[in-house]
Amino acid sequence: MTGTTANNRKYLMSGAAILFVAVGAYGLGRVYPPLGPSAGTIAPADRYQSAQVTEADVTLGDTSVPELMQTDAFELVVHDPNFRALAASPGFQALAGQPQVMAALMANPKAFSALAANPSAFAGVANAARNASALAPQAHQASAALLSAFASHPAAMQALASQPQALAAILSNASAFSNFANNANAFRDAASKAASNAQMANSASAFQQLAGNSKAMQALQADPRVFSALAANAASFKALSGHQQALSAAISSAAAAAHQLQSLGVSNAAMSALAANPSAFSALAAQPKALAAIAAHSNAFAALASHPQALAAIMANASSFSSFANNANAFRDAASKAASNAHMARNAVAFQQLAADNKAMQALQADPRVFSAMGNQALAFASLASNASQLNPQLLSGIANNASAFSNMANNAAALGQASQALQALNAHSLVASAAAASQFNAAASQAVLANPQAFSAMMANPKAFAAVSQNSAAMAALAANPKALSALAAQPNLAALMANPSFSAALNQAGVSQSQAN
Repeated sequence: MTGTTANNRKYLMSGAAILFVAVGAYGLGRVYPPLGPSAGTIAPADRYQSAQVTEADVTLGDTSVPELMQTDAFELVVHDPNFRALAASPGFQALAGQPQVMAALMANPKAFSALAANPSAFAGVANAARNASALAPQAHQASAALLSAFASHPAAMQALASQPQALAAILSNASAFSNFANNANAFRDAASKAASNAQMANSASAFQQLAGNSKAMQALQADPRVFSALAANAASFKALSGHQQALSAAISSAAAAAHQLQSLGVSNAAMSALAANPSAFSALAAQPKALAAIAAHSNAFAALASHPQALAAIMANASSFSSFANNANAFRDAASKAASNAHMARNAVAFQQLAADNKAMQALQADPRVFSAMGNQALAFASLASNASQLNPQLLSGIANNASAFSNMANNAAALGQASQALQALNAHSLVASAAAASQFNAAASQAVLANPQAFSAMMANPKAFAAVSQNSAAMAALAANPKALSALAAQPNLAALMANPSFSAALNQAGVSQSQAN
């Protein structure tokens, strides 16, 4: 066993010990030794031996299930009585069968644990996510514009935000205020007489208080171009102005996210890409090693992202593609004949299109090590495979243009998590405002989302799946009964990746976990 493998195994065992205490104490009522019978010792787990994989569990040419079963993470969990009992429950099996749901749970354990304790509230948020799904692109655009405004004009935006009603009035018709971009004194004069200004009269008191705030006016005088920045995105901001509470929350979230990301060295352009893709960034934040690999090979990943089906297939079975790390031409040749390649046949058209994409192939020829980078973190990337379509060229290009910042971010788990949560909150608040303006949300739905922004934003990755989970009493019971166990799993990236792996449910079946309670 190599030093790296030994260290990884030691790390997993340490995490597993914490996990299984949590499962035993809070999920099943009993505490077992984590892997071995002797206190203070952990015997090496035998490689799992199972019956032959059946057609129901794996398609010909797909080795993801047997390979997953040979990982240290799977060995550790499948040999533990506590985990086997938890995983054998119908509720856990229902969750494991939805990899996007499990990925969201692992990325946001605290948010979902709190919400699962109230099934009706969970259903309300899930239904809200489903109803708002059509508005997501519009809300993401508004989030990106608001974040950009705070990143580029922080003091001026904070000055305007000191009077939320005034800012709401500006955002509802931002183009009408663009004439103040070269003359902040003119804005102060107009605001001080707001009752006689058609654009300010309905919020006259707020504008007058803003005009009387010397600190705020100094900030605007130092940066009047904030008005032209807002006018440039007038259409995006108009939808946000229709729900005062959501707008205020979105402003706070945008300010927090901008500050957090700027402190990490993230550029304004990259911020906009993150704000437009909050679910994808949340998934990456839960797997920092995958984020680090993407940052180190960002151009190659951006090329692959233009062919999401091919990328998903590679991510789901990354170790099978490692052999191309020294020969991108061999990959191109194999992809061009994908129908005859066991690992590509199910997505033959996608691979053939990738092989014919000269720009993408040039990026891979310049950095074929992207294949070994994924292979070295196969478990992490497999957990992201079901969300591969969210890793779009816009997001990956943003990472590519700011690679060093994202590489550093991947090594700072606390800051990475805080940035992800701030963006999720911004996404939720923008969606509430957009949905309320479009009459998609009533007051109850709006309040449910505002009370659970992280969970709502995570549900937006797959609203239908979460709506189905909300109607599954066994799944809801499993969530509500095991909050500390799920949080312990989520705290260990390798174990979290295992839970979110698309092959996890099939692997559990092959391991006989579904019969463990009967035994």
